[in-house]
Amino acid sequence: MKVIVAGTVAIDDVKTPKVERTGLMGGSAAYAAMSCSFFAKTRIVGIIGKDFPKEHITTLENSGICTEGIERSEGDSFYWSGEYHENMDDRTTHDVAINVLEAYEPKLPESYSDTELILLANMSPRNQLDVLNQCSSAKYSIADTMDIWINHERDELIELLGKIDLLVINESEAQLFMETRNLVSAGKKLMSLGPKNVIIKTGEHGSMLFGKNENEFFRLGAYPLEEVEDPTGAGDCFVGGIAGFIASQNQKSPSFNDLKSAIARGTVMASFNCESFSVEGLSSLDSNKISERLNQLLSYTQI
Repeated sequence: MKVIVAGTVAIDDVKTPKVERTGLMGGSAAYAAMSCSFFAKTRIVGIIGKDFPKEHITTLENSGICTEGIERSEGDSFYWSGEYHENMDDRTTHDVAINVLEAYEPKLPESYSDTELILLANMSPRNQLDVLNQCSSAKYSIADTMDIWINHERDELIELLGKIDLLVINESEAQLFMETRNLVSAGKKLMSLGPKNVIIKTGEHGSMLFGKNENEFFRLGAYPLEEVEDPTGAGDCFVGGIAGFIASQNQKSPSFNDLKSAIARGTVMASFNCESFSVEGLSSLDSNKISERLNQLLSYTQI
């Protein structure tokens, strides 16, 4: 199955306790598409400005990602700068400039019309709905979101949840959205809004998968890393790996067990992302390294 990954493509400045890097490729679609491309034919949808480095587009294309769906604008690109603290989990955002995203209306190329799986990476629910409405041939859809949309576009987000198959959301956002601290309760409440399945990301503790049946629940821990270089985009790589694996199985309606297998792949891809800045770790990755780490993860989680 072919995959569209729609979301943001950005320029990031990142500071950690050890290193500071500027002009990095960032954005939900960039990370997710890079991760997805290891499993399935991937097409990206987003917008960039006149200041976006050409080498970042080359990085995407060298990974086999079709960039025809990236719109070029005369404005400035979406920009984010942030700083990670000692535990590499807490971070401070210093600056966000939405720039070209302010008036962005996604338009899919005609060549994307036969896409069968849609990954709506983190962006405005209005834009996510626009993309979804242009993909009449899609057989399966996944969406990610964040707190700003929960607070400011709640109605549109609820509308979106009634139209997708799988929602991926992190723990603090699930708690905010469903107004409960209990993640099991939050997951079940999110399911009632329409998705066939819900995944709650729990950072260094992994993720939780919810199904329609009472006994359909699965939890997997994160891959254990001795050192984290830059966790930016880890959640996007996680959902990108999930989308890519589902697409690689050519199943229009993945089973609960299929989703468990997909989560394992997403977990592995997120771990590789954390070991370097931006998508640099993914750029030098190959299928053998992915398989080796996947087998390690599976051995770590068996009783």
